[in-house]
Amino acid sequence: MKKEYDFTDAEQGKFYRPIEKLDIPIYLDDENKTFFMKNIKEKASDFSLNKIINSLIKQDIEISKRLA
Repeated sequence: MKKEYDFTDAEQGKFYRPIEKLDIPIYLDDENKTFFMKNIKEKASDFSLNKIINSLIKQDIEISKRLA
């Protein structure tokens, strides 16, 4: 490392993104992914893994709200 760095032309926050705007990758276990991919292929082609997983998470949230 240098003793000093020149930040004269630096721009603060240039690469900052609020956490709400970040797409966070979520990795499924192989068993789960295989199950969902098999079901997607058997159904209409307009289904996507993202839609299915998001739908399941929304349902789980609604169930949790009702139980609370």
